[in-house]
Amino acid sequence: MQPLVQYAIGDVAADTVSRYALQLGKAPRGRSRPRCHPVSLSERIRSDVTAAMRSGDVLRRDVLRMAQNALYNAEKRDRRTYSDDELVGILAREVKTRGESVEAFRAGGREDLATKEEAEIAVLQDYLPQALDEAALSTLVSEAIAATGATSARDLGKVMGWLAPRTRGRADGKVVSGMVAARLAQADLAGHDVSGHDRATDRVHATDHATDRAAGREG
Repeated sequence: MQPLVQYAIGDVAADTVSRYALQLGKAPRGRSRPRCHPVSLSERIRSDVTAAMRSGDVLRRDVLRMAQNALYNAEKRDRRTYSDDELVGILAREVKTRGESVEAFRAGGREDLATKEEAEIAVLQDYLPQALDEAALSTLVSEAIAATGATSARDLGKVMGWLAPRTRGRADGKVVSGMVAARLAQADLAGHDVSGHDRATDRVHATDHATDRAAGREG
């Protein structure tokens, strides 16, 4: 019986050591805690291509393969690995290109091709961040102008540089730049109005001063 008792006590002791080690954030020797890392966007797409092949989803398989090819060509051209944000930019361009094709096909009476392009857009949008509505975009533009200290249309590039990583894949670039340009034009106009008012006020004061001096000489 004694060996059995010793074995049981040994098990309890080992289990106690293991729990204590885990509390300290260290796994006991001989045991390893599983490590997990966030799945990148490119890894997610690669996994979904495999899943689409297995399920027979030809549309998703082909669209994602085209996205992978676009990423491969961009990385080969720049000789570096793209980040998730940069991949989002590529996907956003793919969506924009297809959107333009939809308009062209509809204008040419090719509804079948327009519908196909729209289906491809729907697949790509699954991998893009949620689109910004007009109110959210307007708020972001206000933050950008305040953060960069922009005061006129000359600061457009500075504001767009601040906005680019925050709107990539979430808003059309032309819409964003148009909103920024309009806001800066308003600020520029307001600045000119204030300056013009100040100059007019200065001229009035100067005229009053001259009148007072003339009156003094006459007296």
